[in-house]
Amino acid sequence: MAKTNNEANANSMTRDVVMTTDVVLNTEFPELHLIKRGKVRDIYDLGQYLLLVASDRLSAFDVVLPDGIPHKGEVLTAISAFWFSHVEKIVENHIVTTDINDFPDVCQKYREILGKRTMLVKKARPLEVECIVRGYLSGSAWKEYKRDGTVCAIKLPGGLKESERLPEPIFTPSTKAEKGHDVNISFDEAVSIVGRDIAGKIKDLSLAIYDKAVDYALGKGIIIADTKFEFGILNGQPILIDELLTPDSSRFWPLNDYEAGRAQESFDKQIVRDYLLTLDWNMDYPGPSLPWEIISKTSLRYKEILEILTC
Repeated sequence: MAKTNNEANANSMTRDVVMTTDVVLNTEFPELHLIKRGKVRDIYDLGQYLLLVASDRLSAFDVVLPDGIPHKGEVLTAISAFWFSHVEKIVENHIVTTDINDFPDVCQKYREILGKRTMLVKKARPLEVECIVRGYLSGSAWKEYKRDGTVCAIKLPGGLKESERLPEPIFTPSTKAEKGHDVNISFDEAVSIVGRDIAGKIKDLSLAIYDKAVDYALGKGIIIADTKFEFGILNGQPILIDELLTPDSSRFWPLNDYEAGRAQESFDKQIVRDYLLTLDWNMDYPGPSLPWEIISKTSLRYKEILEILTC
């Protein structure tokens, strides 16, 4: 069973990082300037660039859970780097390098930890809107549709089934929340936050990226049911930032098992979501601990989708 942060500290480990067995929960590098600890990533300011370290923390229903998922940060970094490269002709992204050998000298003493879980990235001003694209009717979208016939207030045709492919992908933005649950907003509300020009650009870019990713993934036997993009502004234009089309930000379904009218098997953290829904938990902090069976299954799922999509 993965140890907690307190147990790791009690072991008086010599590395400059709080770790569990095969799990990195939080990083602390004394010579690097930590500016933010997000739900999953620790962000360090290196002056010209930022260092994004993907931990093994797991967020579900916008709550960071106490247990990490082994090797999760490495998977997120590898799969993000793959997708950033795959769609770079559509839109610029923030990656400078993921090769530890090309990181600044001050990072080299921490290379064992930074290794495969870190991106050196350009500095961009993050937009306060998250860009969600839905191609299939699942999760909270399915619940809303059953109740109101809409998804994020967008009217859809009647008679659709759970997990059914939508007539066309839809753009459903949300607001970013530092704490608590993100809130779905309309396109007009997104315009009020980022302006009409930028809102239109990130909508068009999101749909174009999704279409290209869907075509590629289907060739690998994978359905991308929905996904979330984040953009920042660099030199007055939107660029992709954070992560891209990972098991944390997307629903991946095996094509050979797909059938509309029911929930689908997923190569993502749906295993954790499904388990949490069986508990008497109000989906607020603090999150419950996960049994080792759920942790190990989730770790395996993350590794599997990386291998399927990139090999």
